[in-house]
Amino acid sequence: MDLSAALAYLDDHVNLEATAGAVHGLSLDRIARLCTVLGDPQHAYPVIHVTGTNGKGSVARMATALLRANGLTVGTYTSPHLERVNERLAWDGEPVDDATLGGLIGRVAQIEPVADVRPSYFEILTAAAFSWFADLAVDVAVVEVGLLGRFDATNIADATVAVLTNVGRDHTDGVGAWRVAIAEEKVGIVKPGSLFVLGETDPQLAPVFAAAATNVAAAGIWRRDEDFGCETNRVALGGRLVDLRTPGGVTEDIFVPLHGAHQGDNAAIALAATEAFFGRRSDDEVVAEAFAAVRAPGRFEVVRREPTVIIDCAHNIDGARAAAATLAEEFTLTGTLILVVGLLQGRDPGEMLEALGARDAGFLVACAPASPRAIPAGELATTADRMGIIAESVPSVSEAVRRAVALAGVDDLVLVTGSLRVVGEARTALRAPDRDTDKDTETES
Repeated sequence: MDLSAALAYLDDHVNLEATAGAVHGLSLDRIARLCTVLGDPQHAYPVIHVTGTNGKGSVARMATALLRANGLTVGTYTSPHLERVNERLAWDGEPVDDATLGGLIGRVAQIEPVADVRPSYFEILTAAAFSWFADLAVDVAVVEVGLLGRFDATNIADATVAVLTNVGRDHTDGVGAWRVAIAEEKVGIVKPGSLFVLGETDPQLAPVFAAAATNVAAAGIWRRDEDFGCETNRVALGGRLVDLRTPGGVTEDIFVPLHGAHQGDNAAIALAATEAFFGRRSDDEVVAEAFAAVRAPGRFEVVRREPTVIIDCAHNIDGARAAAATLAEEFTLTGTLILVVGLLQGRDPGEMLEALGARDAGFLVACAPASPRAIPAGELATTADRMGIIAESVPSVSEAVRRAVALAGVDDLVLVTGSLRVVGEARTALRAPDRDTDKDTETES
C-alpha cells in the first residue's frame, strides 16, 4: 500500500483510543493472532515496556536517547501521535518514512484474512511496529503502552524491563478504590523475569506492586525514592539541572532540556530503566550526552516568541496541575496569560480549568479539537464564565490559536493545552506560515 491507502485502511478499523472515555474491547486475542501469522516479531528483540498515567512518552524518549548513546540501535513505539501517524514508529529516533509505513500497514492488511480477525486501529499499528523492528534487527525496542497495560495490544511482548511511571486519574470515574484498580491493570506488563522499575511512590499501592511482581516471578523491583530517584532538581535556562541516583551511584549536574520539575522524575525513571537493562551503571558522559539530545514535542514546548506560545499535552488532572506548576516556577510573566483550552469527553471542565490555574489567566479561548469526543467549545466557555474567567468560544483549534496570538502583546504568554488532539492541531497551525508572526516561529522537532 502507499501511505494514502494505508491510512484509509486504518481509518476503516475501530480506533479504541478514540473511544477511550468508555474503554471497551480490550483483549490480547486479536493482536496475538496477527503476530502469530507475522512470525511473532515481538520476540525477536528485548523490550523495555513503559506504562503510567503521565510521563510515559517522555520516559520512552529519554530511554531511547540513553540506549542510543550507549551504541544500540533502538526501535521506539509510542502513541498517540501529535501531527502524523508516522511519529508512532521510530528507528534510532527518526520517524518511519511514508513508503515504509505504507508497506508495513499493507503487510498487516494482507494477513488480516489469514489471521481471521478484525483488528483495531491500534492493533494494526502495534503489529506493524513489532514487524518493522524485527525487519531492522534492532538491538532493543522501547514500547509505550497505549491504554492501561494488562490487555493493551503492546502487552503481547514480554518486557525485559517493565516501567510504571505513576498512577493517576485517567480513564476512570474516580469512584471507590480506583487507584488500586488502575495499578492492578498497569502492573500487568510485568512478566516472568522482568525487572520492574517503579516510579509510583504511593505507599498504599506498594502491596499491589509487590504481590504482582512475586506472582509472576519478576526479577525484582527498583522503587523510586528508595532504589533510584532525582536527588536535586533545579531550574536551568531551557530546562532542568538534575542529580540522578540509581543503584549504581549518583550522576550529577545533568541538563535535561525539558520544562517542569516532573521531568526530573521522568529522567530518573528512564536512567534506572536503561541501567536495569544493561545490568550496569552508565558512564556519566554518555548520560549527559543522551539527555542533552532529548526533545519532547508537545510537552511544555515553547514554539514561538514575542508573544511566547507554549503547547502542552496536559489532558488529565495531574497533567494540568503539572502544567500550572511549571508555568509558575519557570516562566516570569511580565504580561498577561492567555489560555487556549480544548477538552475531550470524560474530563470535568471545571476541575481541569481549576487545575490549570485558569482563574489567574487574563483571557481564555475555548475550542474543540477535531474529535467525536470533543466537549463543545461553547460548553467549556460557559463553565469558564461561571468561574469568573473572561472567555470566548472559537470552533476550531487553529482559529483559537490565531485568535489568542492576535490578542497577545509581545510580553504576553499563550498556553495551548487540554488534550493531545488540541496540541497536535495547534502545533500544525503554528508551524504553518503566518503573515503576522511567521518571523518569530521557533518550533522544535
